[in-house]
Amino acid sequence: MSNASTRSAGMPQTVEDRSLTQGLVGLIRGKSVAASDLDAAALFTLDAVANILAGRNSVPGRILLAWSQEKTRANTEPDPAHLAFLMGGLCHILETDDLHRESVVHPGCVVVPAAWALARHRRAGGRALLEAVLQGFEATTRVGMAVGPAHYRIWHNTATCGPYGSAMAASALIGLSDAQTVDALGNAGSQSAGLWQFLETGAMTKHLHAGHAAEAGLKAAELAAFGFTGPPRILEGEKGFFRAACPDADPEAVLRAPDAPWQLVRTSIKPWPSCRHTHPAIDAAEELRSRIAGREIVGVEVDTYQAALDVCDRPVVTTDYEAKFSLQHAVAAALTRFPVDFEAFGPAARSACAALALKVSIAAREPYLSAYPTAWGAEVRVRLADGTTLKVARRNAKGDPEAPLSSDEMIAKAHMLLAHGGVADAGRIVDGILGLATGGALPDLTVV
Repeated sequence: MSNASTRSAGMPQTVEDRSLTQGLVGLIRGKSVAASDLDAAALFTLDAVANILAGRNSVPGRILLAWSQEKTRANTEPDPAHLAFLMGGLCHILETDDLHRESVVHPGCVVVPAAWALARHRRAGGRALLEAVLQGFEATTRVGMAVGPAHYRIWHNTATCGPYGSAMAASALIGLSDAQTVDALGNAGSQSAGLWQFLETGAMTKHLHAGHAAEAGLKAAELAAFGFTGPPRILEGEKGFFRAACPDADPEAVLRAPDAPWQLVRTSIKPWPSCRHTHPAIDAAEELRSRIAGREIVGVEVDTYQAALDVCDRPVVTTDYEAKFSLQHAVAAALTRFPVDFEAFGPAARSACAALALKVSIAAREPYLSAYPTAWGAEVRVRLADGTTLKVARRNAKGDPEAPLSSDEMIAKAHMLLAHGGVADAGRIVDGILGLATGGALPDLTVV
C-alpha cells in the first residue's frame, strides 16, 4: 500500500475532514444488500449484456470488433481493460441501454462491462459481480446527481461521471481498502471526458465515451492495488471536477439521502431504441395512434423539458443515428407505425415519416420544464383535418421507476436484443445471468 494510502487509513477523520470521495466510499460500503437488490442487479446486468451482444450488429459495432480482433492475438484471453472498453462501446450503440434520470447517466454501459470483464478475469462468483454492479451504479449516479444541469449542455454525463462507477465496481471485485478505493476514484475522475460535439455530424464518438469510461475506472482500480495514489478531493478541490466542468454543481448531492434505496432500483429501462429524451413523447404518441384511426394529421405539438430540446431537436434526419436523436421523427414514427423498433429509425421509416416530422413542433414548457430531471415528461397534441385536437400527457415514460417494466418485459426485451445480435443460445445467457442472484457462475460470453 502506498504511503498516502497508509496515512489515510491510519488517521482518524471527522466527517468535516473527509473529502467527498471518502464520504462516498463509506456511504456505499455501508449500505445493506437485500435479495431483491441482487435480483434487480441481475436484471440490469442482463439488459446491459443483451445490449452488448446486440450492439455487434451495427456499423460502429463491426468497426469496434474489427479493431479488437486486430489488437488481440488468437487464442488469448483479452485483457480486462481492453474487454471493458469493447463491451462498453458495444453496449451504448443501439440506444436501448438503461438511464438514471436524476443524474442523466447511463450506468449499465459503463459499470457492467468493467465489472463483467474483471469478474471473468478473476473468476469471481455471481454475488460478487452483482454487489460490484450495485456499488458502481451508486457511485456514478451520485456523482451525476451533483454535476448540475449546465454540465450536461456541453459534457456527456455518462462519459464524465462513468469512470467513478467503473472504478467503484472494480475496487469491490479486487478487494481494495477504503483508502485504495479513494485513490482509484481520484484517478478515475481525473480521466473524466466526453463532449456532445459529435451530435453535429452524428459521429460515432458516443460509443467511445462509454468504452473509455469503463476502461478508465478499471485501470485506476488495478493501479490503486499497486499503491498508485489519486487525489482524494477530485470532486470538490480547487482544481477538481466540479470547479473545472460544473458551473452549477450541487456537491451535497453526492452524499445526500444515504439511507435511500440503491440507485440501481431508481434507474430506468428503455423500451424503445432511441434517446431516452424521446421516450415520454413516444409513449404518449403511441396511445394517440389508436385514437387517430387513419384521420389526416395537420399538426403536432410536443411540450417537454429543455434538455430534450437541447439534444433531440432535429426535424430533418438522414441517418438511423440522427433519427434516434430526433423528437420530430420519433413522434411521427410512433403516431404512424407499430412497433417503434429498430426498423422505425431505418431508411424506409425515415422516408415515410419525413413529411409528418416537419409538422411536429416542440417546445420546453411547464410542468415538464421544472419537473426535470426528477421527472422526464411530455405532452403530445395532434390536430386533425376534421378540426379535432387529441392530446395525451406523460409525467414519466414507460420504464421509469414510477412506470417500470415487469421482469417478464425485461426478459422479453433481452430476447429481442439477443435475436438482433444473432445469439443462438439466448436462453442459456438469460438463465445464466438471472441465476447470478442465487450464486450461479458467470455464463460464458462470446463477444468478439
